[in-house]
Amino acid sequence: MSSTPICTTSRRALAVLTAVVALAAGCSGDDTSGSASTTKARDGSTSSTTADGDGTARAPLDATPVRLVSLDLDANDPIDLAYRSDSTSLLVAERGGTVREAQRAGDGFRFTDEPVIDLTAAVGSTDMERGLLGIAVAPDGEHLYVSYTEASHGDSRIDEYGLSGEDGSLRADPDTRRQLVAIEQPFPNHNGGSLRFGPDGMLYAGFGDGGAADDPEGHGQARNTLLGKILRIDPSAPDGIPADNPFVGGDADLSDAQPLIWATGLRNPWRIDFDPANGDLWIGDVGQNRIEEIDRLVADGDRPAGYGANLGWDLFEGTERFESPDPAPGPASEGPFVTPILTYSHDEGGCSVTGGVVVRDPRLAGLDGAFLYSDFCAGGVRAVRPSTGDSIDTADLGLEIGSVVSFARGPEGEVYVISMSDGVHRIDPA
Repeated sequence: MSSTPICTTSRRALAVLTAVVALAAGCSGDDTSGSASTTKARDGSTSSTTADGDGTARAPLDATPVRLVSLDLDANDPIDLAYRSDSTSLLVAERGGTVREAQRAGDGFRFTDEPVIDLTAAVGSTDMERGLLGIAVAPDGEHLYVSYTEASHGDSRIDEYGLSGEDGSLRADPDTRRQLVAIEQPFPNHNGGSLRFGPDGMLYAGFGDGGAADDPEGHGQARNTLLGKILRIDPSAPDGIPADNPFVGGDADLSDAQPLIWATGLRNPWRIDFDPANGDLWIGDVGQNRIEEIDRLVADGDRPAGYGANLGWDLFEGTERFESPDPAPGPASEGPFVTPILTYSHDEGGCSVTGGVVVRDPRLAGLDGAFLYSDFCAGGVRAVRPSTGDSIDTADLGLEIGSVVSFARGPEGEVYVISMSDGVHRIDPA
């Protein structure tokens, strides 16, 4: 994954490698012009996605002018961004294995001389979709979490490191390494790598179906593997398993289910986010070769969003039934399945959705509650927001940026866009 977190190389053409690897796939923007729309249900009916719009009249998303402000950081393949709760610095992850601290300097930022941690010896990043893929900082600021593919076999790992401030700089201590998750990867692609802390203080992690094409081993629907899943991890527990995960104890029919599983049926969840205002879980899930999807899992008040949800892969691609040319053996789930809040086809432009963040930046009031996302091939920044009833509002924000691999919030709720080719930018009012 030197340039893209998502594409199946047997299906999508990867082209020009320049100073930064870029993907050329006939990319034009999809038509998300700001009008309300609905999404077809997975059973083929005309029912739309569930959205709990509060009925508040809002200006159209595309009526909010915004601009990109470059942080001018000399980052090498930036892939993700996080921050410590008691710091104004930003932590920037580079795919090769380093995490660097960007400190405020006047009106801008600058990298400190030494990295927060250098994991290049442990991280395998030679293949297209491997490397250091995601980072997160514990709510109390005491630990840094990294999701990466290890150097020897390309298997996935989530590790924890103690994080502290030394001489005015942030440092993660390599000697405090604690492995939380280890997953054998059968193929080099679809490694996922998203890490986010939920409103319950648990660590959530997204992993792809293991790669190749068409989910040949049926991981998306199989509960005996962590591939093709969202995991929920309790870092304070010795085994990392929250006692209230959906497949912990109980039904004997689920005795083979992995206890870290929170949600199933994902192909390659490339970036997840919790809405800080209401706890909803948003997911950008990359399609096979036809349809990209964004999912919104609504918090029900009794438990965090997404409990036991099934997002449908490899039985569905977006809202369309998916017929694998080589079906995996064994039983497949019959649902119920989550219907995406938004889908778009490759015919409309793009090839690989990059999930983002829900805007709660008071400076961007017109985008409040909107989920921002991009497409690695098409570039730009788009927004989707639940509207009244079952409808959604969508918009292309008119921002020119390519090879987007992540979005993140900063210490004051500001939104950052991370691009392999264009670096790290902040979204500001125009």
